[in-house]
Amino acid sequence: MSKFQDARDQFPLLKVHVNGSQLVYLDNAATTQKPLAVLDASRHYYETINANIHRGTHYLARAATEAYELARQNIASHFGVSDPAELIFTSGCTDSINLAAHCLASRLHPGDEILISTLEHHSNIVPWQMACQRSRAVLKIIPCNECGELDQNAFQQMLSERVKIVALTWISNAFGTVNPVKEMTRAAHEHGAVVMIDAAQAVPHRGVSLADIDCDLFAFSGHKIYAPTGIGALWGKRELLESLPPYRGGGEMIKEVTFDHTTFNDLPFKYEAGTPNIEGAIALAAAFDFVDALGMDEIHRHETSLMRAAEERLTAIEGMRLFGPADRCGALSFAIENIHAYDLGTILDQMGVAVRTGHHCCQPLMKRFGISGTTRASFALYNTPEEIERFGDCVARAARMLR
Repeated sequence: MSKFQDARDQFPLLKVHVNGSQLVYLDNAATTQKPLAVLDASRHYYETINANIHRGTHYLARAATEAYELARQNIASHFGVSDPAELIFTSGCTDSINLAAHCLASRLHPGDEILISTLEHHSNIVPWQMACQRSRAVLKIIPCNECGELDQNAFQQMLSERVKIVALTWISNAFGTVNPVKEMTRAAHEHGAVVMIDAAQAVPHRGVSLADIDCDLFAFSGHKIYAPTGIGALWGKRELLESLPPYRGGGEMIKEVTFDHTTFNDLPFKYEAGTPNIEGAIALAAAFDFVDALGMDEIHRHETSLMRAAEERLTAIEGMRLFGPADRCGALSFAIENIHAYDLGTILDQMGVAVRTGHHCCQPLMKRFGISGTTRASFALYNTPEEIERFGDCVARAARMLR
């Protein structure tokens, strides 16, 4: 039995049948399924150490606090971070980006510029629009070419001392485009900009060294990497996080409160007001342990082979158009001439194949390409070559039915 077949057996939901057919789950860019190690970590927390953290002196409170902070350390180590206090737990990537945008807005002035790109998910558009509304800064958009790659010459020309923030997706959730975030970060830093990377789609598919990228802020979601929903994190350089105001007020993010004045807590607690998702953080650490045991490089190679097989099957179908560059990662978006994506997705569902249809929360990108949406297949470590064969057969069959 191969390493990845053994890993697949750890995901109970993949045994589900849909409309009498074995489920083929290819909607991993939306959310991934959960292995037993993660499910067990969640259950173990509630069955053995459930208590609120950081405040209590009793056994359960101490045990829960220790497990929560150990999770922070384990996740930080996955990214090569030596200071776990730089890792702030959030409810997910969207919450992380909102935290960053809200706090950074306090440093913006009228006429300052924020750069984002055409490839961004709405979660990395709307918070920056809101920051601009509050500060009267200007939002500018890095264009992309016909292959769905960012125009690097345009990006270089847009950089100036007016640019205070560059917020970029690493991997497009819609087209699978992999942006050169290390090089773009270096260029932005030369002009004094703060760089935030939306890594929601990158973290599940490739190894990450934050020291190598050298970005200032880095956001991701747990549910994209086999952990529960409602948990994620924002990593930031200590100096930057200490200089920014807190995001929310409440318990745990304070040192002392009077009716006249509040003194804020140290990192990371300054940004973690209220009772956090304790179980989620512990389960997120379990998910990282799970993928680290398999090896991120091996996961990437496995998923890349699935992507190439899927591309080969789809391009043989009449009227097929693939979106994104040839070196796409994680997600494969496509359209078939004269067939609506929703109709195709509905037929595939009847065959037991789960894909995503629509604009993928990337309406500006869809407008750029003159389309209302695509059908998207997205891959995970538990997908198999046999599933890709069935996926290709089902798309071809559905296309014949809809023509």
